Amino acid sequence: MPELTQEHTSGVLPKRQINLIFVALIVVMLLSSLDQMIFSTALPTIVGELNGVEHMLWVATAYILCATVMMPVYGKLGDLYGRKAITIGAVAAFLIGSIVGGLAQDMTWLIIARGIQGLGGGGLMILSQAIIADIVPPKDRGKYMGPMGAVFGLSSVAGPLLGGWFTDSIGWRWAFWMNIPLAVIAIVALAALLHLPKRTTSKVRLDVLGTVLLAVWVSCLVLFTSWGGNTYEWDSPQIIGLIVATVVFAGLFLWAEAKAADPLLPLALFRNRNFNLTTAAGLAVGIAMFGTLGYMPTYLQIVHDTGATESGLLMVPMVIGLMLTAIASGQLASRTSHYKWMPLASMLLVAASLVLLSTLHADTSLWVLCSYIFLLGAGIGLGMQILVLVVQNEFPITQVGTATGANNFFREIGATLGSAIVGSVFTSSLTRLLTERMPQTGAAGGATTGIDSLTPAVVRDLPAPIRDVIVNSYNDALTPIFMWLMPLLLIAFVLLLFVQEHPLATSVDQSGKTAVDGSGVAPADVEATRRPGEPRQHGAHAASAAPTHDHTQVRDDG
Repeated sequence: MPELTQEHTSGVLPKRQINLIFVALIVVMLLSSLDQMIFSTALPTIVGELNGVEHMLWVATAYILCATVMMPVYGKLGDLYGRKAITIGAVAAFLIGSIVGGLAQDMTWLIIARGIQGLGGGGLMILSQAIIADIVPPKDRGKYMGPMGAVFGLSSVAGPLLGGWFTDSIGWRWAFWMNIPLAVIAIVALAALLHLPKRTTSKVRLDVLGTVLLAVWVSCLVLFTSWGGNTYEWDSPQIIGLIVATVVFAGLFLWAEAKAADPLLPLALFRNRNFNLTTAAGLAVGIAMFGTLGYMPTYLQIVHDTGATESGLLMVPMVIGLMLTAIASGQLASRTSHYKWMPLASMLLVAASLVLLSTLHADTSLWVLCSYIFLLGAGIGLGMQILVLVVQNEFPITQVGTATGANNFFREIGATLGSAIVGSVFTSSLTRLLTERMPQTGAAGGATTGIDSLTPAVVRDLPAPIRDVIVNSYNDALTPIFMWLMPLLLIAFVLLLFVQEHPLATSVDQSGKTAVDGSGVAPADVEATRRPGEPRQHGAHAASAAPTHDHTQVRDDG
């Protein structure tokens, strides 16, 4: 278990209790990350058994949509009312969704179940990161954030393997049933161990208008990225209408947040330099990372003729790289307090791995490919959790949830865009290459060149000349996209050059900027908590004025 340094243990929970809470939070994060990955291999069988192949896209879309909308909501609610009850509620919602999914007899109930899971799952990672901020000062937080980031890498391989095993042996419903004991353990552990400040807000009004506008905006965004080039053509009236609606409702959301007394996503966050830079970099990383990882297992199955299980095992080098650097980066940040170099190096490593992946050919050996994805994982692990740590270090504990939720929200937006962009470009390129190349060999044997028919099993059974055309076309359609994603990482690198490396705070009640101006509360923090109509405070006056907000009373949460 990570250890708190002696000089930073005052004012926080005993180390043993923190470690027990940490284990519970790891289980919470596993619920979210493992569940998403399991369905990548189990879904084709599930929709086939429930006779709903035409609705398959909605199973993933329902979860992504609900989870993305709820991210900033959970962050804000945790800051306002305390995170213990909110986290237990999120796990309970995820548990209910899992029970409904396990009992589903048709596609309608399966989609409803995934939506309920998303309502809970959207808060699991954010609230876990924020709870660590509640009980561990930024100086020691990296020791915990690193392993939490490694959970994502572990799930990216364990999830598909479990999904395949459930589907082939005891049944796909265990993709839902397995969540029940994990959720129960997490709820019991959090209820018994977690004692956090609970904030009652008698004079604060929830930002209902902002929440509704955010839900509509994100819904339009997720739908046009999910449907574009798939269900509908990109130039279809449906997609164009959704794109226009996305822009319009994004503008309305910003207007509502500027007018709200206590906004869901305070625009004052965007007056913080480090928040802007790291959030923009996180969005770029989300596009590149999910655009790459989403297609690598299928690439291995089509181009290298591996089975589903084998393709999952071939992703293990990426997980090893991610876990090694995620854990090491957290330790280094806590021990040295010099952390800026890590996300910078991360951007360069990921960019280098994308360049190498763009050079792949159908006859490239698997050990070379594995070394490339090891480098990709090492780059992701080196910077992913440090970016979250930088954001949390910028704000006082009363705003950590909101800031963490906003940061994760934009990274999820990047992931959604990355998957959609890569999927659309890849599909159009593959269609073009097959159209150009297939006539040269002749579609003997009645083989079809339809994209929907290119499953690994179908390709494996085709005549050798046609199979070679499809394999090489698949490779040539996908690998150039990696090079096109690489400039995003270089842009993120340039942005991160301007991050100010503030000392990591040694108390959970402070932000890193506190140590810079010595006032006790950073000017940006005071400004971010200032309510409309209140005068701006500066310097020492700000420090004395900050705690006097009459809308927040702190009492023990649990």
